[in-house]
Amino acid sequence: MTADLVTAFRTRLTEAGFKGEVGLRVCTLDGTELAAWQAGLVFPAASTIKVPLLILALQEAQAGRLDLAARVTLRAADQVPGAGVLHELAPGLALTWQDVLTLMTVVSDNTATNLVIERLGLEWVGAQLPLLGFPGTRLVGKLQVPPEQRTPAQQRGERNVTTAHDQTEGLRALVAGERLDAAHTALALDILGRQQLLDILGRRVPCSPDGERLYRVASKSGELNGVHHDVGVLFTPRPLLVALLSQGGTDPREHPENRDVVALADALWPLLAMLGEVPVSGDI
Repeated sequence: MTADLVTAFRTRLTEAGFKGEVGLRVCTLDGTELAAWQAGLVFPAASTIKVPLLILALQEAQAGRLDLAARVTLRAADQVPGAGVLHELAPGLALTWQDVLTLMTVVSDNTATNLVIERLGLEWVGAQLPLLGFPGTRLVGKLQVPPEQRTPAQQRGERNVTTAHDQTEGLRALVAGERLDAAHTALALDILGRQQLLDILGRRVPCSPDGERLYRVASKSGELNGVHHDVGVLFTPRPLLVALLSQGGTDPREHPENRDVVALADALWPLLAMLGEVPVSGDI
């Protein structure tokens, strides 16, 4: 049945006119693989790199090396374009580290992300990623920095990368309490559960009459030109770990109705509904 579901997913994408490449992995919370397609294929990480950064920062907080209540002052030199809000605000703002982690995740703030990378250390993060369950994921530098601030790897054209397998395995270990204690695990899932960019995993989750999603989504999206990702935990009746990565999309618009994003969401939900044992419409 699983192979049939993956085939149906791919057929829906083709029929929707999606021209890109996809990596998909869906597991139960204990890591049992339910569906996969090119799960080991390497993709530009885009903002999914923020998932391991969140976990690593919270590990440092748990160890007492990072005070989440301590404040960091936003400098003009820190501000970079792209996703988020900090580049729109005046320098001098004093943020707690928990604020920074929240902004990095819920609105995918690139400036906040770079503050985290600077605080943790680029080389240290690189060494920790395999230990964290992300052996195929690589962080080569900060996000959206000007050419003179790029690392040698970035100057060679290399990008931060990840795989669907890494993302689901990293999330499995997080949910299982293997990476953080109970309090910090709950904080990580709470922050992921407040992500405001729900164009793929959360897009077709059924809602109650008052508009509330019936199933909680704790996720992190990622987007570059032609690249659309979403990874996270979907708390359906059978909870799922999900990673959908894509590249080669042809709609360049950064818009909720991006044709590639809609095609991915529409193709994915029937698979998730079946694997997540979601009751058919009218049975909820």
